[in-house]
Amino acid sequence: MHRNELNSNNSNNNSNHNNKQKIRNMILRQSYKRRLIDKIVSGFAVLCVLVAIIPLGSILLEVIKNGGPAISIQLLILPPGAIGSAIGGIAPAIQGTLIVVGLASLIAVPIGVLAGIYLSEFASSNWLLPSAVRLFNDVLTGLPSVVIGIVGYLTIVLALGSFSVFAGAFSLSIIMMPIVVRITEETLKIVPNSLREAGYSLGISKFKVTFSIVMKSAKSGVLTGIVLAISRIAGETAPLIMTILGTSLFFTSLTKPIDALPLRIWRLASQPYESAHSQGWGAALILMIIVVLLSAILKFLAQRKGFNVKTSHI
Repeated sequence: MHRNELNSNNSNNNSNHNNKQKIRNMILRQSYKRRLIDKIVSGFAVLCVLVAIIPLGSILLEVIKNGGPAISIQLLILPPGAIGSAIGGIAPAIQGTLIVVGLASLIAVPIGVLAGIYLSEFASSNWLLPSAVRLFNDVLTGLPSVVIGIVGYLTIVLALGSFSVFAGAFSLSIIMMPIVVRITEETLKIVPNSLREAGYSLGISKFKVTFSIVMKSAKSGVLTGIVLAISRIAGETAPLIMTILGTSLFFTSLTKPIDALPLRIWRLASQPYESAHSQGWGAALILMIIVVLLSAILKFLAQRKGFNVKTSHI
């Protein structure tokens, strides 16, 4: 009988050992499967990044390779010369781009940021107005720029009787505004509600909580949206053809035509002269540098000031 008990215990021990071994093997298989899936997904993500970077890198290299030799003091400070002549520059186009983009930003950024704040912080989910604003904003985002240029021509150019800086800025602001609205709204939504509740618990009004606490926490993301919007409009050509027309002269008035880098690049690329093509590559490189500098300046300002909410500010 004692032997039977020993045999039974040995059998149970063997059974327990086998069960533990099976569980261990199952865990190892699952762990190996998870690691394999993780490596596959990570490799696929890296591949997608490379696929996205290769076209961008090739464009940057092409512009730098062809535009670098064309950069000169003459190109930067002189107005355009005669058609087919290698003498002349793109100074009015640089000036015009800065003016038109700056004026468009002055129009679009305040409206876009305030609209995004309204949709995120003040709009009720039961109201029809916020849904209509979001729908209109999404439609406006996908609207072709040439259509916006036609709107600018019909509403501003025909009303003033001439092509003008203001007409170009108005058209570009329409393109810029929905980007700022959407990014501002989504950035404010990811701010933790605990920050809002902390402000309310101190008796601070909703308006002050929004602008003194929430906006300070989300300012970096809002600035990123503004940079993206500026980058979006800096290279637009179709709206400018129909609103500012282009000229070889420097800026004189907001109600007069003006040149811009996208227009100048388009015109230079259309000419059958090697010197014009070289200047066009140089203008494209300068446009890229302007966009990069604007982005770097805004990023620097955002990092320098910091956006941690401090109790003393409350």
